[in-house]
Amino acid sequence: MTRKERYQAVVELFKKINPDAETELAYNNPFQLLIAVILSAQCTDERINKVTPALFAHFPTPEHLAAATAEEVYPFIKSVTYPNNKARHLVGMARVLTEEFNGQVPGDVKALQKLPGVGRKTANVIASVIYNQPAMAVDTHVFRVSKRLGLVNQNAKTPRAVEDQLVKYLEKKDIATAHHWLILHGRYVCLARKPKCEVCKLSHLCRYFAKNHA
Repeated sequence: MTRKERYQAVVELFKKINPDAETELAYNNPFQLLIAVILSAQCTDERINKVTPALFAHFPTPEHLAAATAEEVYPFIKSVTYPNNKARHLVGMARVLTEEFNGQVPGDVKALQKLPGVGRKTANVIASVIYNQPAMAVDTHVFRVSKRLGLVNQNAKTPRAVEDQLVKYLEKKDIATAHHWLILHGRYVCLARKPKCEVCKLSHLCRYFAKNHA
């Protein structure tokens, strides 16, 4: 099977299995999603969805959050990972957003990375989810699943290398959704320590399965 054929087969199956894949983070506008994605680093979406309603209610706009201090934000997010750093990032992000972007979340990946707490992965999530751009955010799930399936080479050692290969071989119209396909598959089926190969509908296409279940 050529790489192009593998991509086509995987995409076709995902479209049947989960045609409407989307983020599991709860949000009502771009600003809220940006907050949620910043908070979600090395933390579960489930945990983030528990803390954000009160946070969103108390700081409904970039202006409200920009006027706050990290110490005021901390109590709302103290149960997430690295709350001190994330509290500082959120306030810093809101201040840059109000001062340089008129309170509007930009759609450009480079512009997004000017915001405190926003790296390439977070910027790609915002660009793809909010603005439907062909951006591929690579987290641990995407990194693991894409390698196991054989979508990327094993010599792709960094998230950026994985991102570049996925974007190269996926059709542009599928990239934004493919991000969610790979994340959700990694979260619920292709687990890091003990993948559920016995229930995986992609096992016949998977290099990891072929290698470990020969």
